[in-house]
Amino acid sequence: MKKLIRVLLVDDHQLIRHGFKNLLSSIEDMEVIGDVASGEEAIEFTSLHHPDVILMDLRMPGMGGLKATQKITQNYPASRILVVSSCDSEPFPSTLLAAGATGFLSKDSGNDELLSAIRAVAAGIQYLTPKIAKAMAAKNVNDANGSPFGILSDTELKVALMLIEGVKGLDIAEKMHIKSKLVSSYRSRIHTKLQVRTDVALALLAVRYGLVNNAAILNNEHHNS
Repeated sequence: MKKLIRVLLVDDHQLIRHGFKNLLSSIEDMEVIGDVASGEEAIEFTSLHHPDVILMDLRMPGMGGLKATQKITQNYPASRILVVSSCDSEPFPSTLLAAGATGFLSKDSGNDELLSAIRAVAAGIQYLTPKIAKAMAAKNVNDANGSPFGILSDTELKVALMLIEGVKGLDIAEKMHIKSKLVSSYRSRIHTKLQVRTDVALALLAVRYGLVNNAAILNNEHHNS
């Protein structure tokens, strides 16, 4: 008997979760084992049930899809994350992939593509909607209207996201299994490339280009005070 792909649905809209559940319940090789409405609930559910694939929304009240993706991929790497979002323009796909997602799918994709994406991600194969893949391939980092975060390498972007969230240098080094001196080097390189002098300026730049929101910055400042 073919092994079922155990799926967790994460979206703050009940109708969307219901729609996904109805579709996947009719598919022989898939089983919806849960549906939750926030990043916090996704982490808790994953810690208990270890789904094979998590369909993750990006924007939700409380912890959003970006931070939830980072935490789940760090702590439960066997659970693959397929981001399903209407925010499908750069820098969102690149940012989520750097955070550990295995795939990124636009919410306007068809049912067949969703099923193909779930199967690919379950097998550990990166999946991108063709529209997104084409946009990423064609991205010109010198475009004055584009996000400056596109000039960062994947590793630099990963470090930048943690700096923006207020993660300390030593903790970044531990999470990435590198020396703290290398984290300092990455920070300096990021600041130079993005032409900012502090992590606060880096965070404000991230807000400007939609990587994070003001509430997240304020929460981090409160947490670190």
